[in-house]
Amino acid sequence: MNGLELSEIVRNYGLLIGGIVGLALAWIRTSASAKQADASLRQAELARRDHVAELFNRAVGQLADEKLEIRLGAIYTLRQIARDFSDLSEPTLELLTAYLRKSSKGYGDKEPPVDVREMMSILRNSVTA
Repeated sequence: MNGLELSEIVRNYGLLIGGIVGLALAWIRTSASAKQADASLRQAELARRDHVAELFNRAVGQLADEKLEIRLGAIYTLRQIARDFSDLSEPTLELLTAYLRKSSKGYGDKEPPVDVREMMSILRNSVTA
C-alpha cells in the first residue's frame, strides 16, 4: 500500500465519518424543530379554546339582554360554537334548551319572538343533523 492509497482510504473514512456526523446533527435539528412545531400547535389550540370559552361565557350572559340584536348575536355565537367544537355541541344545545324552558311564555296564537324562533330552529336542526 503506497501513500496515495493510504490517503484515499483516510479521505474516504473521513467522508464517511463526516456524513454520519452530519446526518446525526440533521436528525437532532429536525427532531428539535418538530418538537417546537408541536408545542406551537398545542399553544395555539389552547389559545383558541380560551377564546371560545370567553365567547361562550359572554354569549350566555347576553341571552338575557333587553336588546333583541344582542340576544340574536349571542344565539348565533352559540350556534357557531356548537358547529365548530363537537365537544361543546351538547352543552351548548342543552343551554339553549334550558333557556327556552325557563323563559317560555304562552304566546297563544301569536308567533314567538325572533330570538325564540331562532333557538328553536337551531335545536330542530341539531336533531336532524
